[in-house]
Amino acid sequence: MIVVTTNDLPGYRIAEYLGIARGITVRSRSVVGNFIGGVQSIFGGQITAFVELAESARREAYDHLVSEARLMGANAVLAMRYDANEISDGITEVLAYGTAVVVEPV
Repeated sequence: MIVVTTNDLPGYRIAEYLGIARGITVRSRSVVGNFIGGVQSIFGGQITAFVELAESARREAYDHLVSEARLMGANAVLAMRYDANEISDGITEVLAYGTAVVVEPV
């Protein structure tokens, strides 16, 4: 699966537009994660506990996006983007989305 953030794919032509594909995950921080993140924030700098949570949530949403695009019959996703929203305190949704297409080499 080719996934790009651009609206086109050099060297390929779009044979078919299949629509919007998306992958979503909802994550919360654990008590342990909150504690470790709180301790790390006292010392400043990168808060690795939260970076790891954010990265794993993005990876999971991306994997869901690729799976949905495959189910739609796509071999590429164009204009891929991420979005995140806090649903409630400590609970965040991460959405990966883009246009599912079938591409062919030129």
